[in-house]
Amino acid sequence: MKKTALIITILSFSSQATEIIYTPINPSFGGNPLNANMLLSKAQAQNKHKAPVIEKGYAEQFQDSLERTYLNRMVREITDMAFGEDIEDSIFNQDSIFMSGDYQIEVITSTTDSITVKITNILDDSVVIIEVPRFG
Repeated sequence: MKKTALIITILSFSSQATEIIYTPINPSFGGNPLNANMLLSKAQAQNKHKAPVIEKGYAEQFQDSLERTYLNRMVREITDMAFGEDIEDSIFNQDSIFMSGDYQIEVITSTTDSITVKITNILDDSVVIIEVPRFG
């Protein structure tokens, strides 16, 4: 009787077994995309490296803001000049030089076919020359 009960028990367990299917967790490897936020938060919680916080004073923030504004204006005016827009009060009515951090930016408008921007790194004297063709 014990042998038949044992055989029936073994047969019942083997009939319930199914195939083991691996399902990845990471969405990068085919897992559920809803797991991404959970995995990211776990990784960020374990990250012990922090970026150094550099506090800037008001004067430094103001100088950075002025430089960004001036560089944006330079790019906008160079683009307008390249596409033939007429700029009467342009900052580039003549060749101009601008100092920004470790860089010297020189805008040369002498040719009618292109606008040349020369960017010089003052620290190592490397030079990048950008020529913007005029379309107007």
